[in-house]
Amino acid sequence: MFEPSKLPRLFALPCGVDFPRALVDGLIQRSISHPPEALAKVELIVNTQRMARRIRSLFDAGPTLLLPRMSLLGDFSKRATLHGLPPALPPLRRRLELSQLIARLLDAQPDLAARSSLYDLSDSLAALIDEMQGEGVSTETIRNLDVSDMSGHWARAQAFIGIADEFTDTQDGAMDAQARQRQVVLDLIETWQENPPTHPVILAGSTGSRGTTLLLMQAISRLPQGAVILPGFDFDLPTAVWDGLDDPLISEDHPQFRFHKMMRNLDLSPKDILPWSGAQPPAVARNRLVSLALRPAPVTDAWMSEGPRLTDLDNASSDMVLIEASSPRAEALAIALRLRQAAEDGQTAALITPDRMLTRQVSAALDRWDILPDDSAGQPLQLSPPGRFLRHVAELFCKPLSGDTLLTLLKHPLTHDGGERGTHLRHARELELQLRSYGPPYPDADCFSSFGNKRDVMEGWTRWLSTYFADQTISGSLPLTNWVNHLRTLAEAIATGSQSKGTGTLWDKKAGQEALKIMQSLEAEASFGGEMSARDFADLLGALLSQGEVRDRDAPHGKIMIWGTLEARVQGAELVILGGLNEGSWPEAAKPDPWLNRQLRNQAGLLLPERRIGLSAHDFQQAIAAPEVWITRAVRSDDSDTVASRWLNRLCNLLDGLPDQNGPGVLAGMRERGRIWLDWAEALEEPTESPPALRPSPRPPVSSRPRRLTITEIPRLIRDPYAIYAKHILRLKPLNPLVRIPDALLRGIVVHEVFEHFIKQSLDSPELLTREILLEKTRELLTEHVPWPVARCLWLSRINRIASDFILAELNRRQTARPIAFEAKGEARLDPLDFTIACRADRIDVDDRGFLHLYDYKTGAPPSEAQQKKFDKQLLIEAAMAEQGAFKDIGPTEVARALFIGLGTSMKEVQAPMGTESPAKIWDELRQLIEAYFDPNQGYTSRRMLHLDSDHSDYDHLSRFGEWDRSATPEPEGLT
Repeated sequence: MFEPSKLPRLFALPCGVDFPRALVDGLIQRSISHPPEALAKVELIVNTQRMARRIRSLFDAGPTLLLPRMSLLGDFSKRATLHGLPPALPPLRRRLELSQLIARLLDAQPDLAARSSLYDLSDSLAALIDEMQGEGVSTETIRNLDVSDMSGHWARAQAFIGIADEFTDTQDGAMDAQARQRQVVLDLIETWQENPPTHPVILAGSTGSRGTTLLLMQAISRLPQGAVILPGFDFDLPTAVWDGLDDPLISEDHPQFRFHKMMRNLDLSPKDILPWSGAQPPAVARNRLVSLALRPAPVTDAWMSEGPRLTDLDNASSDMVLIEASSPRAEALAIALRLRQAAEDGQTAALITPDRMLTRQVSAALDRWDILPDDSAGQPLQLSPPGRFLRHVAELFCKPLSGDTLLTLLKHPLTHDGGERGTHLRHARELELQLRSYGPPYPDADCFSSFGNKRDVMEGWTRWLSTYFADQTISGSLPLTNWVNHLRTLAEAIATGSQSKGTGTLWDKKAGQEALKIMQSLEAEASFGGEMSARDFADLLGALLSQGEVRDRDAPHGKIMIWGTLEARVQGAELVILGGLNEGSWPEAAKPDPWLNRQLRNQAGLLLPERRIGLSAHDFQQAIAAPEVWITRAVRSDDSDTVASRWLNRLCNLLDGLPDQNGPGVLAGMRERGRIWLDWAEALEEPTESPPALRPSPRPPVSSRPRRLTITEIPRLIRDPYAIYAKHILRLKPLNPLVRIPDALLRGIVVHEVFEHFIKQSLDSPELLTREILLEKTRELLTEHVPWPVARCLWLSRINRIASDFILAELNRRQTARPIAFEAKGEARLDPLDFTIACRADRIDVDDRGFLHLYDYKTGAPPSEAQQKKFDKQLLIEAAMAEQGAFKDIGPTEVARALFIGLGTSMKEVQAPMGTESPAKIWDELRQLIEAYFDPNQGYTSRRMLHLDSDHSDYDHLSRFGEWDRSATPEPEGLT
């Protein structure tokens, strides 16, 4: 197939060419003069399964030919067994063992790193070992690096890397996967040197960025019938620029650096690289423009000399669009609109970006038109239903069961799907309402049993809850084998439910099968994981699931694709959208290396951080050469302004610096074409204009209006009548939060109970009115009712602060009156209105003359006398009710005093102004107030007299407050 050559045989294809198609065309063209079976003798090595499928589909399209023997770069490990090499060490086993070794080192040197970074460190160390083995760098080389003029951190990092020696020594009868791969390649090269193959061997599509792959490419290029075909070679790059790429410290981020390194190793020059086929890029002028824009930083002065030669900028940019969106959402929507247009036109389109958040936003936007793109990355396994389910189950081991954790699992689509799932969901909703209303914040077996006793639930459901949800927390450390067994047993039992046996559908479908593979892998290697805590196990599980992917949930659109940069290297499309072109996204920010800095990596012969940037630059250079190209970015992220990608920045600066060739006009044209799509996206998002809501003041029929209120609701009737309308007429009640917190309501309930018990037990024994007994009673009731340790401490300290003042004031109160009732219920009718007012008095005392003294405890700030006169008439109404005989056990009795006792941060007493606001006057005003709301023309106005605009009402969302303010005129609305 190839003519004899003294030089290594390197071919290349320029940027923008459909690489698989050009590869196939070249193979067919070279085999025309050979017998039909000659093509079948060709051994073709490609780097991805996707590229292999594309090549096969191109051959299948005709003409009918015998196919070459295709294999992947990763398939070379299969030849290792034939060479007698030991099996590869499973990556999970290596990770688990490295975690144990690093854990021991952290125990010995706690200041070296935080314990929470254990698995991140083991991952990064495993990646470093992979890289060392792939590049042929020994641990001894790392140990001999000169760190004398560097900080102590790097010296300690050298000792840290010594773990690799210990790790290597413990692997009997197994090799690391990278070391094994390199050894296979070395053995193959040695075999080829002795007996070179006579059939053609072609490696296509790789850039040689890894040491082992580079060795193989160099060896194949030297074979008698060997050839390497490079993708995205810049044939426009001048020789002087190629010569300037020698120093990796300043050149490795250039897109062509890897090709230069290969040519230097093979003693070749750029002119020795031959085109594989006659395929021409769709935009030759654009390739020249981009090549000049991406020149290495030390030689960008070439813009001044070579820029004027770019005379065809209009053709170079005619099919280019620049989108500079105001936000990531606007960027995603503009991209989705263009992909939708491509789908309508039958155009092959691909979004290429490393930004997974952007791809999710674009997919969500396409979903409104029922377009499912073919996403090469799929969905992260940890975000799939089985992945989320397993992570939720693992969390049960880590902390006490809370209401939100319980309901998250009970409502999961995989929970209780073995049978009677509908009944299970009905029970779960009823349980949720009980937890929201009555608690407890941490459900247990007693809670579940009590729930089952009060309702008709299906047989075994509450027992299933008690067995598999309650008390699953495990403290201390357990062997990883035990953790895995616990997790799988518990997960399968929860998935099956209470009415059947088995595993439900947990392991069904693609996501379940992938999750099961990870669980089986973890079970197989668990013996190497040692002991760990529940938190460490949950973190380990999450990290393993995050590495998995699930694809093809549904049949995707055949011509709308989302590619990562790896897939885009050897794929082609009519429209290519380069998305997320901001620094930190494309190129991605370099990950911090805790082991070796840039200088030490260069000394050791390892890859520099710029390698990844150089690969991304090569991806960019290839993708931007497509027939039609969109370049998109968001000028602002959610929290800050963004910086344009260095390559886009260079391209814009170069065009701005070429006024004689209309460079600024060309750039403005690209932006203007993008502005059209951004305007369409903005129009698509523009909400339909609707008039703002009016301030409501509904007027329901008198027969529907409430006939009973409590005295605590009277201030609400005065300040916010709409809340009374919503609660008593519409019968809407706020839904309590699922995650219960120690709020002001609970504090008020507990504090009331504390002082009620304290006063009751001292009625017959005044000597019990001591600070110590008050605090003891406080601790007892806080322990019983408040399960939050921090809240218990805070509330105890508050009572401790006012204890002495309260006891002193109580002794004074006892001198004038004695308590006769606590939490006393009372009610009185307002005749002739057919209306009942009800109350519950915190405390009622009676003095020697038979007069009543009313006390109301306030854990917040007591209302002032002025506030009581206008709005907060609760205590005044209670006094009026007492004189009307509302308390049956006491009867109509004159009230001598009514007092608020503030039990907040400090003790404060505020008297009700009974001197100016007599009970008879208050009773008459109450009758007038209620009578006013029995007038059919009286509306229940929203937020009529709230104290502050910032005051919150439970029904603000219903009244659509915010569309109107307090200056708005209420709009009466007659209801029937």
